[in-house]
Amino acid sequence: MTQSLACRRNITPSTLSLWVLALSLPFPAMAEFRPLDDGAMSGVTGQAGVTIELETKLSIDRFSWIDEGSLNVNGLRLSGQNDTVLDNMKLTIDIAGDGEVLEHGFSEIARRADAGLLDPTNPDVADALAKYSVAGSFGKQFNSGDLVMHLGATDYGDPTSLDEYLQAVDFELAVDSVTTSGSEGSATLFSDVLLQGHIGPTDLVIRNGGSSTRTLANGNEVSGSELQLDTHFEITDGSLNWDAADVILLFNFAAVGIEGLQIHNRRGDDTLGHFGMASATAKLSRGTSSASGNDGLSVHDVEFRADIDMPVFKMGGTSIGSVQFTDFAITNTTMMVYGH
Repeated sequence: MTQSLACRRNITPSTLSLWVLALSLPFPAMAEFRPLDDGAMSGVTGQAGVTIELETKLSIDRFSWIDEGSLNVNGLRLSGQNDTVLDNMKLTIDIAGDGEVLEHGFSEIARRADAGLLDPTNPDVADALAKYSVAGSFGKQFNSGDLVMHLGATDYGDPTSLDEYLQAVDFELAVDSVTTSGSEGSATLFSDVLLQGHIGPTDLVIRNGGSSTRTLANGNEVSGSELQLDTHFEITDGSLNWDAADVILLFNFAAVGIEGLQIHNRRGDDTLGHFGMASATAKLSRGTSSASGNDGLSVHDVEFRADIDMPVFKMGGTSIGSVQFTDFAITNTTMMVYGH
């Protein structure tokens, strides 16, 4: 009796179901099941990322930064042009394998040129073909564990048209006013800001550098794991009122009005590879200042390149003519941001 009780097992309905399922499999199928050791498991990886087709419209009544006083961004809106839905956007997200080539920048242009859909004698197209052709693929090569996000268009239109590619995603950014307030009262810095244009290829990459660090030219130590931003864009029409002085050293005066603003990269000596669009790049990571020893957010390897046209430049409500910048470039810029 004791031996009989020792051999008894409790069989739950779920356990019984699993045994029935296993026994119902044909023997050849059961023969294919094999345990995987650690080495074999290391070779089992996912081969596909995630694609998100996106349309949206964003509005914020007021965004405030409050310290002793406050800085307020009032009536912010991001949409498609003429207050329509911001759409036709496609975001691809991948975690790279070691040496994997993923879409980046103007790699779609390189793919089309290789397929004979675009003229390879066009200097920008030739540059893209040389820059983004990697080991039989088109894009940029990444390290294992890098998180790669690429924003492009869902539909680029005619694959032989560069114009349709560059104008596939349109946007509009509006801000009613930017104000500051404190014990002395309040002041308006900017008002009636309206920018319309097109968003080009935009990439956000989080590099997997582990716990490694590197030293910048100014001596700051930054993490090898960093966020990298690369974007191209064009402002086709913009306007704003600059209401307060001493905001940015570029223009150290008030009562400025700008109409017909355009930001692009179609003139000068640094147009190659930009397809007429302005560009901005930056890297962000944890850092330590060599000057103060403080830890904070390091913004480094910042670069901005554009041509800027202001066909209507007003002072005190009266136009004084037009203003143009050619090969406007911000380079070799590093910032360390921390609290005090």
